[in-house]
Amino acid sequence: MKELKAGDKAPDFTATDQDGKTVKLSSLRGQKVVLYFYPRDMTPGCTAEACNLRDNYKALTKAGYEVLGISTDTEQSHQKFIAKERLPFRLLADVDKKVHNLYGTWVEKSLYGRKYMGTARKTFVIDEKGVIERIIDKVNTKDHAAQILDKDVTAPRKKAAVKKTVSRKK
Repeated sequence: MKELKAGDKAPDFTATDQDGKTVKLSSLRGQKVVLYFYPRDMTPGCTAEACNLRDNYKALTKAGYEVLGISTDTEQSHQKFIAKERLPFRLLADVDKKVHNLYGTWVEKSLYGRKYMGTARKTFVIDEKGVIERIIDKVNTKDHAAQILDKDVTAPRKKAAVKKTVSRKK
């Protein structure tokens, strides 16, 4: 399978959200979609990323984005994550990794020299016509909304545009 790039048509898929409802990407045509792949519910990096998107959800929806998170976790795991972190967007369950394989996000990883398969943290910004506008493959978990909202990530950013999520100790 060839690697997806900006300008490619986003592969269509059907998956279930945390409530078991079917979500079909093509049914979201006409609106912009942020499809973010993350490794695991309730882990530090994934929680920071989800909370940053939560804290900036109004700015994202005002910019016309539908936010969808996707991991290989189950619907039940997603329900707990949403409830614990008060997430306002849907999380999709891709337990069989079909969507991950379509988007090239199920990859070989390495930790302390041990190789294993896992989710590449990657975000696809999809336009109203279903075309990939941008791919963010170097995700800043604590400032991800700014990466999505900035068209030119190399330009200096207005500080007040988005809230940076600070980790809170429990």
